[in-house]
Amino acid sequence: MRDQPSRHAQAGVRNVRLKLLLLGVLCLLPGLGAARMAWNDQTWWPLALYPAMSLISLLLYWRDKRQAISQGWRTPEKLLHASELLGGWPGALVAQQLFRHKTRKVSYQLVFWPIVLLHQVFWADWLFFQGRYLPLG
Repeated sequence: MRDQPSRHAQAGVRNVRLKLLLLGVLCLLPGLGAARMAWNDQTWWPLALYPAMSLISLLLYWRDKRQAISQGWRTPEKLLHASELLGGWPGALVAQQLFRHKTRKVSYQLVFWPIVLLHQVFWADWLFFQGRYLPLG
């Protein structure tokens, strides 16, 4: 009889290359937009905000996953989504894959992906239409 792989042996990110490609594509508009904003307008905060908030999101997911395993106090989903909305969605996406956390919860994903889409739409409007359609500033 063949031994089944242990739970830890199955751990890890599946389809790493494809997921890294998707992450790169999703980060393209925000990255270009934030870089252009920093270069043209001398507005640096978006360029710093994405990595900082991504790190915060990743740490929040890590803590929540650890608490889920130990049945401790959980991080409220509203806090996770707030960190994503404030620019931490790339870190959240990485954390979802690294920790295999919140990936199967449909109600969570139904909020997460519109946040990612909102960032894409904002930067597409800012880059290609000079912010004409989203009067945010």
